[in-house]
Amino acid sequence: MAKATKTDTTSEEEDLHHSAEVPHELTEQRLDVVCAKLFNDWSRARLQTWIGDGRVRVNGIVIDKPRTVVLAGDTLELEAVPEADLTVHPEKIALDVVYHDKAIAVINKPAGLTVHPGAGISSGTLQNALLHRFPQTNVVPRAGLVHRLDKDTSGLLVIALTLTAQTRLSAAISEHAFRREYDAVVHGDMVSGGSVDAPIGRHPRDRVRMAVVPRGGREALSHYRVQERYSSHTHLRVKLETGRTHQIRVHMSHIRHPIIGDSMYGGDVIRGRGMDPELRDVLKSFPRQALHARELELDHPISGKTMGWLAEPPKDIQDLLVALRKHTARDAAASPKR
Repeated sequence: MAKATKTDTTSEEEDLHHSAEVPHELTEQRLDVVCAKLFNDWSRARLQTWIGDGRVRVNGIVIDKPRTVVLAGDTLELEAVPEADLTVHPEKIALDVVYHDKAIAVINKPAGLTVHPGAGISSGTLQNALLHRFPQTNVVPRAGLVHRLDKDTSGLLVIALTLTAQTRLSAAISEHAFRREYDAVVHGDMVSGGSVDAPIGRHPRDRVRMAVVPRGGREALSHYRVQERYSSHTHLRVKLETGRTHQIRVHMSHIRHPIIGDSMYGGDVIRGRGMDPELRDVLKSFPRQALHARELELDHPISGKTMGWLAEPPKDIQDLLVALRKHTARDAAASPKR
């Protein structure tokens, strides 16, 4: 997988003026319905707003009523004039941009950085940082964020820099077309890899948490393989087929191998008999879930070219792995030789 680190200038500029002829199969249908079919880079809700604003012409005449019926052979013209989001303000926050061109950017997010503003958080987020680093995203929903990582999960995220890229990447996400692989360091000595196919929904008693919910949960599928085994812990590589909230954290907890440091899903409980005090202190002090989005692969929303990026785990996880190896080597040396 290539590590892209330079700017690519091959993608095309976004065209905000579009026209199309109504085909026979869409005759005598509502204007907003036909626009959603012909101008499918944008949502129907957004197109309805633009129709009401007079940004759609039918045979050269402005039509501002979404329910207007159009006929086969009619020419539709759309002026897609984006509007800036003024509710989130740009902030100068350092970003690790591993790739960008005119349509997308790929960010290696550090642990501790919240992706977007929410309840009680209005600044200091990745969205604020993106508006400063890529000002053009002020006309793209959520500054181009099409997927997210938890605050304390590090790793790769793709950002849409144009409306067209945002629409196409969002569609790709919903179709599970991204390839995403994570490093996860979990409790327990796991012998082999496997899959967790278990639906996820809100926890029935704690609405902040997610849980495996047999009835009413959304489909969730994770595949994992063993990368390295230690005395009482395992370094996994986890591939997502779906992207539910807290998916890997919930699935690993569900199979009784919670992620180290994950206080929400039981990963902050120290496990392992005969553990030396040094390793116990390392585990107790690890400040977050040991989870990192290491690989991202997708089809470029403009060129269609398959592209991929790799980001190795940051220093805190690397140091954790070193401590686990050291403890495992001590255990091996102390074990009676047969």
